[in-house]
Amino acid sequence: MYEINNMGLRYTFIYVLYFSISIALQAQQQTLESKIDNFLKGKKATVGVAVLTDRNEILLYNNKMNYPLLSVFKFHVALAVLDKMNRQETPLDHIIHVKASQLQPNTYSPLRQKYPNQDLNISLGELLQYSISLSDNNACDILIKYAGGIGHIHQYIKKLDINDFNLSETEDSMHRNPSKAYLNWSTPYEMVQLLRIADEKELFAPVYKDFLWNTMIATSTGSNKLKGLLPSNAIVGHKTGSSDRNSEGVKIADNDAGVVIMPDGKKYYIAVFVMNSSETDDENAAIIARISRMVYDEIPIWKPSLEGER
Repeated sequence: MYEINNMGLRYTFIYVLYFSISIALQAQQQTLESKIDNFLKGKKATVGVAVLTDRNEILLYNNKMNYPLLSVFKFHVALAVLDKMNRQETPLDHIIHVKASQLQPNTYSPLRQKYPNQDLNISLGELLQYSISLSDNNACDILIKYAGGIGHIHQYIKKLDINDFNLSETEDSMHRNPSKAYLNWSTPYEMVQLLRIADEKELFAPVYKDFLWNTMIATSTGSNKLKGLLPSNAIVGHKTGSSDRNSEGVKIADNDAGVVIMPDGKKYYIAVFVMNSSETDDENAAIIARISRMVYDEIPIWKPSLEGER
């Protein structure tokens, strides 16, 4: 009789312990969400956040919206380009010819600044570096054409089991009609899912995969966004996106998405998308940087939590 009662007490203790831990984990997630919520009070912008760790821990904040990607979609483009190169065994130093007419004026393009009004020969690897690290709009559109068009890129990403997104516009079409920037969109969660898929799955040979992540780590744009408040020994590979402002002074989007590797080796994928912002550019960057730091500070004590609505 004593043994039965003792066993019953043991199971009761285990149940209470499990229940207490579950409540604590949910509270921890709610604490981070509430920190973000409190921080954003009074901000004249719509902000979405997704975090996904390599242990499959998830944080979602204001996820169920279609956030304009802006230049973050250059990551999607790069994946499709590298897929084609991998299938055709095309080396990164493969040279292609670019006509002067492909280097559109009045758009952000360090490539055109370096080679104004002239044809040039350039490697696919260099074009990817211009597009990812420097966020060059002309380089992006040249790569879109190489990959088979924006429709093909959309279908390629969809085959990776990414669904809550759309790609239908090039940099040139968005430049000609800024409202079309809303047509290239993603939820934050689908963005971090894509980052993890590209990192963990063998989509292409290691030479291409290593090149992509090294190029993202070398990104020079948005140093005041995701990595702005992080320690210098944290490794951040990311892709930024930013729009002009409309006639009312509203910025369509200010974004950053990438992977963070902490000094102890912990890794997580994060996307912070700022949409329809009346804040200044510096304030938009500060929003991204502060949320990034909140997440960074929570990760060491973060435990598996209930998944939020996707």
